[in-house]
Amino acid sequence: MIQLSQAAKIEIERLKSKQKLYTLVRLAVKPGGCSDLFYDISFAEVAQAGDRTFEISGLQVLIDNQSLQYINELVLDYSEDLMGGGFRFYNPQAVATCSCGNSFAINQESIVNGQ
Repeated sequence: MIQLSQAAKIEIERLKSKQKLYTLVRLAVKPGGCSDLFYDISFAEVAQAGDRTFEISGLQVLIDNQSLQYINELVLDYSEDLMGGGFRFYNPQAVATCSCGNSFAINQESIVNGQ
């Protein structure tokens, strides 16, 4: 399903520790960005209708049903470079990505056919 690198898990836990009420991690795909879709990571207090909850690397992660179809087999990493730190998304379904690494495009036929 989805994998988190150790670096991504540590960074999410660090960010989560700063949250007072929000204990769940929300991973979503939203329309927009340079390549049609972009990834969004946020924190939530409770699940919403249409969310599915997964335990990934010891974290409770919420993913809505619409987003789930776009991120099957996604690997989420975190790295730091001279420009600062950021999450890196490695999605085998992506047919195009933007240089920012957060925006991507999917072959819509593969989504329709369940591939």
